[in-house]
Amino acid sequence: MSGPQASATAITLHAADGYPISARLYAATGTAQQGQLIVAGATGVGQQFYRRFAEYASAQGFNVLTLDYRGVGQSAPKQLKGFKMAFEDWAQLDLAAAVEYMHRDDAPLFLVGHSYGGHALGMLPNHHKVSRCYTLGTGAGWHGWMPQPERLKVQFMWNLVFPPLVAWKGYLPWKMLGMGADMPRDVYRQWKRWCSMPHYFFDDPLVREAKKAQFAQIRTPITAAVALDDLWALPASRDAFMQYYSSAPVILRDIDPRALNLKMGAIGHMGYFRPAAQPLWDQILAWFVEPLPAESMSLTASLSTS
Repeated sequence: MSGPQASATAITLHAADGYPISARLYAATGTAQQGQLIVAGATGVGQQFYRRFAEYASAQGFNVLTLDYRGVGQSAPKQLKGFKMAFEDWAQLDLAAAVEYMHRDDAPLFLVGHSYGGHALGMLPNHHKVSRCYTLGTGAGWHGWMPQPERLKVQFMWNLVFPPLVAWKGYLPWKMLGMGADMPRDVYRQWKRWCSMPHYFFDDPLVREAKKAQFAQIRTPITAAVALDDLWALPASRDAFMQYYSSAPVILRDIDPRALNLKMGAIGHMGYFRPAAQPLWDQILAWFVEPLPAESMSLTASLSTS
C-alpha cells in the first residue's frame, strides 16, 4: 500500500433512537482531499474486516468511516440473547447516523456498500446526502440464483444447521461456524425469510409495496459490481435486486477476477476487501472522483466489463 498509513480514531455514533454505534474514523492523509467515504458492511461482518480498505482509501485522500451495526461486533450488547431489533435498523438508524456524522456541505459523501450495504442505501432516510454509491456483492440472496452445489449447501445451512443452533443459543452463532460475527435472532429470522424469495423483500407481501416506494426515491448514481465467481451474488442475483433502484442511474459491472490479475486468484463474496484486491480498490476510488456523463443523471446505464 502506498502513502502514509492512517490510524483509526474510535468514535461512538448515536442513532436516532439513542442506540450507541461503534465506529472508526480514518482521517485522510496527504494533500489531495477527495471527499468523505462510508463503508457499509455485509450481514454479520464486523468493521475490522474493512480496515485495510479504509486505510488504503484514507491514503488516497478520503476521510473514511467504518461501523459495526447494532447487535454486531463492538455495537453488540453484553448479552445477545433476547436483544430486540429489526433488520432494517442497520440502515434506517445505524447507517443513517453515519451519514449524518460524515456529511459536509463542502465535500461529497460516498458510500461503499458490501452485500447488505448495497441494500441499505435504499432504506436510508437521508439518502439524498450520499453523492455516489459503489456496491460490491449486492444481490437478492435467493438460493435459486446460485449454482446447484452452492444452492444445496445454502439450503442445508438454512434448513438444518441454523434452526437448532438459534433455538439453542437464542441468536445466530455465526462466529462459532467461522462465518463472521454473531447476529441477533430477529436479524436471522428476517434474513432467512427474505432469502427464500427470488427478489428478496420486494417479494414479501408484508413490506414489498413500502420497499418499492422507498427504493424508487433513490437518485444517487450507483455502480453495482459483482465478481463472476461470487456464488452468493452472481449477475442474475444482482440484477434481480438492483432493478428496484428504478430512478437512479445504475452501472452494472461484472468483474472477471482473471482480468484484474489478482494475486489471490478468486474473489468470491468476501475477496472484494482483501488486500490483494487493491487493483479493484483503485477503480472504485477513481469512479468516485471522475466526472459523471450528463446523461447518467437521468438515465439508467448498463455496463458489463470482463
